[in-house]
Amino acid sequence: MIGCMQLPEPRGPLSVALCRDLATRTSLSAETIERADRVAGAGACALTDEDLQISLAVLYELHYRGFDGVSEDWEWDPALLRVRAALERRHLAALRELVGPIEVTGEPVDRQLSALIAADDGPSLSSFMSKQGSLEQWREYLALRSVYHLKEADPHTFAIPRLSGRAKAAMVEIQADEYGGGSAARMHSELFAGLMTSLGLDATYGALWDDAPAAAFASVNTMSLFGLHRRWRGAALGHLTAVEMTSSEPSRRYSAGLRRLGFDERVTVFYDEHVEADAVHEQIASVDMCGSLVAGEPELAADVLFGAACSLAMDGLAALHLLGAWESGRSALRRERSLAA
Repeated sequence: MIGCMQLPEPRGPLSVALCRDLATRTSLSAETIERADRVAGAGACALTDEDLQISLAVLYELHYRGFDGVSEDWEWDPALLRVRAALERRHLAALRELVGPIEVTGEPVDRQLSALIAADDGPSLSSFMSKQGSLEQWREYLALRSVYHLKEADPHTFAIPRLSGRAKAAMVEIQADEYGGGSAARMHSELFAGLMTSLGLDATYGALWDDAPAAAFASVNTMSLFGLHRRWRGAALGHLTAVEMTSSEPSRRYSAGLRRLGFDERVTVFYDEHVEADAVHEQIASVDMCGSLVAGEPELAADVLFGAACSLAMDGLAALHLLGAWESGRSALRRERSLAA
């Protein structure tokens, strides 16, 4: 099967049992179910739980490209979906705790989104990378981000059939640009793969999963959760809108950081593309997409804001992980290894 990858290295009792079942069985073992119940009921923060996040990522990947040697029949296995639901509940509880209460006002939702973003005080990873990020730090940053950017538009795209009218049309307009406007070579995932290759990284889909920490998977798992559940369609749109509203200027700084290290536009094209595209997408996302959704379904305003808040919070979590590791003089990845192809 084209585009499949190997199951990742397990990170704890649940992922050990889960990956073993997917590779060798046709039904879920009692051991996996028991271990999933233990993980789902644990008290530690789900967003930094390596075993939970890699397990949830594996379960979601069955809806994307799947894994080499894993039957496609697993995708809708009822027992597997029950395990996923238990992990999702713990993940959602951690998200709610992280972002805190969401206040909905009488303002248009695009203004509420702007206010939410303006109030965000998370660390600026793009400023660090622009001014002082070393080549090795860039390679670690890209390795972490590859978990998302090599499937860039896909998690949000799941929400399209759950929409109608102007909200749906606006989302399709945004996503069409993410997929290169019909040009495979211009898809943002392909541009990111080219950036990885230029910095000496293996750009094969999923190749660096074993190196990426829980924070990388927690971010993408949040997007997958929102996109795959109709109940969370408002959060999926809010999440996408926050991405579009907050990426233009950071992309400019990331591009500047690469140029500082001597790379030219052949390498910076991924970020250069986002500087232009996301500046256009901002109004489409906040007014046409989210505004139209909330106009038709006012009860979804809180979900839209929750999704946006989660996007900001997960970016902050990843930034804290990276900057904290580098400040202490250690790698931000799970282990020291060669990242080259």
